[in-house]
Amino acid sequence: MTHAERLARLRLIRTPHVGPVSWHQLMARFGSGEAALDALPDLVLRGGAGRPRIAPLDIAEREVERVAALGARHVFSDELDYSPLLREIEGAPPVVAVRGDTAMLRQPCVAIVGARNASAVACRFARQLAADLAARDITVVSGLARGVDTAAHVGALGGATVGVIASGIDIAFPPENAALQEKIASDQLLIAEQPPGAEPLARHFPSRNRIIAGLAHGTVVIEAAPKSGSLITARRAGDYGREVMAVPGSPLDPRAQGCNLLIREGATLIQTVDDVLEAVGPIDARMVREPPSRYAGVPPSSDAGDGERRALVDLLGPTPVAIDELVRQSGQAASTVQLILLELELAGRVERHAGAKISLL
Repeated sequence: MTHAERLARLRLIRTPHVGPVSWHQLMARFGSGEAALDALPDLVLRGGAGRPRIAPLDIAEREVERVAALGARHVFSDELDYSPLLREIEGAPPVVAVRGDTAMLRQPCVAIVGARNASAVACRFARQLAADLAARDITVVSGLARGVDTAAHVGALGGATVGVIASGIDIAFPPENAALQEKIASDQLLIAEQPPGAEPLARHFPSRNRIIAGLAHGTVVIEAAPKSGSLITARRAGDYGREVMAVPGSPLDPRAQGCNLLIREGATLIQTVDDVLEAVGPIDARMVREPPSRYAGVPPSSDAGDGERRALVDLLGPTPVAIDELVRQSGQAASTVQLILLELELAGRVERHAGAKISLL
């Protein structure tokens, strides 16, 4: 990949209203970041908006320079150093900044997540489980948060552990984990989807959680409230067809309610490292594709007409609806529906949701 193409791809994902799903659709449609940038104004116009605010070239250049100065590098989703499991999920990050050894992403990976205000018993269990997994050559993935995440990373330091953060790769959060984050970046692997300098805003954490779930063959939850971020990670893992595991706790402890709920819904009950290994099991190599040598760049033979756009917009509303349902209701070809939704998203008129759903803004 040329330097100019890398900059074009980075500009594309940093452009407003271009999310991971639309980025991948643009790359598949036009074959390169440079071609997609050239086509963007026309697509936005057809979606009902004016001129797009494409990220300037100097912004991308400064980001590349800043990432390199931090001892990190960008990895795009079709490169060999990108996680083969993460590549398979819906809306996989088009590019991540990494510091450390990406080879550990090709080992079996298990995510360990849980409460930030975890009990001493939960932290001890997380630390021991992570150490046992690391001793079996399993990479432990977590989010460098307080509580269970921190305990899991500390336990796995003797083996392999991956920290996924919700900020730029140059920002440590929480501040008390700065030394641990630096050690993981130096000796293990640190991953960030946000550009350098980005603060860990609330909206970034669900995106961080999807990466944790996407990197791992299975996710273990150790203490979690019913509406916690840990449960979001677990449910994402289930959506991706990965194993969901939970450690049971006392029904009198609110921090155990989320785990007990997961078990009630069918998650695997975990008590020892052998339970985790049995649940995850061997992964068939046919389930994980190698990165494409290049994007196809084969545009459809015809574009959508104004009547088709109006008909589809009429089916949309503020309530998220499955894209498959839009295909059925509209009677249009799936490729036409996807193209219209792409145009509407680039124009800032629709919002994508988990589970391949979309809503009108």
